[in-house]
Amino acid sequence: MKNISCIFLLLALIAEILGTIGGFGSSVFFVPIANFYFDFESVLGLTAIYHLSSNMSKIVLFKKGLDKKLLVNIGIPSVIFVVLGGLLTKSFNSLYLEIFLGAFLVIIALVFLINRNLVINPNKRNAIVGGSLSGFSAGLLGTGGAIRGLTMAAFNLEKSAFIATSAFIDFLIDFSRTFVYYYNGFIHKHDLIYVPFLFIIGIVGTAIGKKILNYIPQDKFKLISLILILIIGIVTLTKVSLIK
Repeated sequence: MKNISCIFLLLALIAEILGTIGGFGSSVFFVPIANFYFDFESVLGLTAIYHLSSNMSKIVLFKKGLDKKLLVNIGIPSVIFVVLGGLLTKSFNSLYLEIFLGAFLVIIALVFLINRNLVINPNKRNAIVGGSLSGFSAGLLGTGGAIRGLTMAAFNLEKSAFIATSAFIDFLIDFSRTFVYYYNGFIHKHDLIYVPFLFIIGIVGTAIGKKILNYIPQDKFKLISLILILIIGIVTLTKVSLIK
């Protein structure tokens, strides 16, 4: 345990709980947090592996009400574009990707906070476009749950159905990009020591998030999540500027 950061694991657990409750997925929190402990390439590799277990937990716990039509319309383009985004990470300096990540988090948070009633028309075209953008973002930056969340919100799904469908799509994304990141050389042997702990955290964090959802309105947690995303984005950009 001497080579394991317990603080990082605690933060990963908090990220999983918040991601489950807020509906954005834990990667929007996990990626910038992990970025303080690992190089950006390792973060992408760990995120993909970790989220396989995290999303399996959500599928099991929120399995009722899976929307198969959305799964196809959003999931297929997400998988195609996550592969494309993942392959493109080799073409960018990791420092630039960190800047993109920080800016992405700030912009997404501000868009949601300023336009609290922002909705997208619930049609097949927008589902495909949203899936493509969220997949590409997940492949390139490690997180695309916020875009997928905004797209899926248009279809007014029941809370459990929303999480189950989002988790199933996310699972397909993570399964696909794991192979791409392995091909890119982003999955390092010395980082794999964290995988068993993150596997457990994915299950426990999802279970805790589900229990909290039973007692507290999701909208309040979405507001808190957005504020945290904004802060994390600003901190990420500050960190990059100090490195430069």
